[in-house]
Amino acid sequence: MTTNFTLHELQCFDAVARTGGFQAAAEQLHRSHPAVFAAVAKLERQLGLPLLDRSGYRVKLTDAGRSLHRHAQSVLREVESLGAHANQLAMGVESELRIVLGDFCPRPRVLQLLGRFFGQFPGTRLRLDVEAVGGPLERFLDDEADLVIHGGAKSTPGLECIELGSVCFVPVVAPGFLPFDITPSITPKEMRALTQCVIRDTAHHAAKRDHFLVEGAPQCTVPDQLIKKEFIVHGMAWGHLPHFLIEEELRDGRLLSIAGRFFPEHVEELVAARRTDRPGGPVAARLWDELQAEAPALRASLAREETPLR
Repeated sequence: MTTNFTLHELQCFDAVARTGGFQAAAEQLHRSHPAVFAAVAKLERQLGLPLLDRSGYRVKLTDAGRSLHRHAQSVLREVESLGAHANQLAMGVESELRIVLGDFCPRPRVLQLLGRFFGQFPGTRLRLDVEAVGGPLERFLDDEADLVIHGGAKSTPGLECIELGSVCFVPVVAPGFLPFDITPSITPKEMRALTQCVIRDTAHHAAKRDHFLVEGAPQCTVPDQLIKKEFIVHGMAWGHLPHFLIEEELRDGRLLSIAGRFFPEHVEELVAARRTDRPGGPVAARLWDELQAEAPALRASLAREETPLR
């Protein structure tokens, strides 16, 4: 038994299975009734199996036909996807864009923007990764991303940046976490016995940054800012968090700032960055234009939320 069936035969079989008749399938495929009938009959001969029950007014799938139809639909979807990909290549439109978000990116606003944008380009797949600390820029410089939204890129040669706003990091604790009063002069020595929560750096070979680490203090390491916030809110550790993420907790007293001389608030500039030595395709260019258009609103939004409470 040979099974060298063709795409034409699978398309005819699929159309008959979906429409319930050879004439309806022929009209849908813009082919003649005899051509569709012959294609399905040939497929059945090659398989040595009846795929259709022709005893009624409408043809029905046999058990074997239902099983084959499920697999045939999967193959036809792949063929359709391949055709769309080939068309994109012919038009110069990217089939994929790789974007890396950093750990202090305000994700709801940025994801809303990306979701709206890629809804206009269904043929371009978004490959989105979230990295932390030095990881976003490293992925980008290692040519594993087309665009990065993070900090630390403005001073990197060969990159073009769009300023999206400033993110203020505030050192915070939960009420009752400290065994002493909060003052602006809390020292690293006083904090050395207390657990500090830090974000796990996803960079593999970039130089590490200390981010106000207290030497000798116990640490708990977490993958992102949201989990870090939970640890701190529940009195399990202390650490710096983006103000936009904890504005409500600072206001209602679930978190307290310990900012002072030795543990200051610090600001990170959030930017979108792309390489200047590798021109992107038309979708990447449109996305860059979209980010430039949205940047003033993003900056204004962050500015409203990034005014620490005193």
